[in-house]
Amino acid sequence: MAERTYDVMILGAGASGMMCAAQLNEKSDLSVVVIEGNEKAAKKLKVSGGGKCNITNVNVSASNYLGDEQLIESIFSQFSKEDLLLWLEHRGLKPVLRKEQYYFCPKSSEEIIEILKAASAKSDYKFGEEIISLSKEEHFVLKTKKRKYKAKNVVIATGGKSFGSLGASEIGLELAASLGHESISFLPALAGFTLQKNAFWMKELSGISFEAEVTVAGKTLYEDMLLTHKGLSGPVVLSASLYWSKGEISINFLPKNNLVDLLHNNRRLLSTALPLPKRFTQAFIVHLGIKDRACVDYKNDERALLVSAFHTYHLAPAGTYGFSKAEVCKGGVKTETLNSWTLESNILENLFFAGEVVDITGELGGYNFQWAFSSGVVAAQHIIENNKV
Repeated sequence: MAERTYDVMILGAGASGMMCAAQLNEKSDLSVVVIEGNEKAAKKLKVSGGGKCNITNVNVSASNYLGDEQLIESIFSQFSKEDLLLWLEHRGLKPVLRKEQYYFCPKSSEEIIEILKAASAKSDYKFGEEIISLSKEEHFVLKTKKRKYKAKNVVIATGGKSFGSLGASEIGLELAASLGHESISFLPALAGFTLQKNAFWMKELSGISFEAEVTVAGKTLYEDMLLTHKGLSGPVVLSASLYWSKGEISINFLPKNNLVDLLHNNRRLLSTALPLPKRFTQAFIVHLGIKDRACVDYKNDERALLVSAFHTYHLAPAGTYGFSKAEVCKGGVKTETLNSWTLESNILENLFFAGEVVDITGELGGYNFQWAFSSGVVAAQHIIENNKV
């Protein structure tokens, strides 16, 4: 029997790969095979968001991403957050809103996984396939440890390097390089910060959390910060890590208050006067070399130091928690090698890239799944257009 040649071969059964397969199945009769190294689909989707999957965000724009803004806007103009929510609603899933910002599955991430499985059911899923190489002959030829696959079109949607325990790897960048594409090496993103010695005082406060504002590389982010035995974490820190590579960040511990106003004619102890956990304030002022006393008793130079420290505390992280704790990776296939409208390679016809393997990374809060879904849809749409007779 002659070896089968599929119309489309998708590498990776994660969010972008499954959404791409779903679109191809729903809008065309093209034959699709999905190659996955794990024994199951959507392993990262399953564990994300505490098992409830933060699907997308109320506010989605290119400013929430590190990467080529023009390309991001182009992709979202073709499949937006509204399009995603509508697509899910038509299939029986109405995400719930948390903190007036984050869309989650109502019960569990299995809800969205089951929708993706059902929508892409016409595809041939091949699990436990460790990829060895991808080449272009008359058609694309993929070699795995088990067999060989052929296809007219390929979508590389292999994800990033974070979550190694779930089978994540750099295979997408290796395949891209073998086909002439330059990449930026993966680095951990959306990971906590480790601290240098001069900030070790924070480690004694593990478990304390509060709202804070972090400024890094010209970006100002606002959300909860969590102090841990390793350093700093929490949503605002994870998003800040996306934009940080080295050097200082600035933290405003009182983003909703003006310390000058809080100190004015206030006869309470500083540690009880501030809207921060008392243990944090006490430890911070010890670090600053200032005693805890009635706010009205501080001298002008002490007041100036307190205002500066609480509103613009400069800190140079030692590093991040690394790949094992990173939610996603930054880096990936350089966007200059891709068509910014179709995500097709500028180097090799009928080769597409989608999801985290592309050098586009979002902040914490559903942005990376939105990118995965949108890029998967766009790649599928243009494969369908290219294959219209």
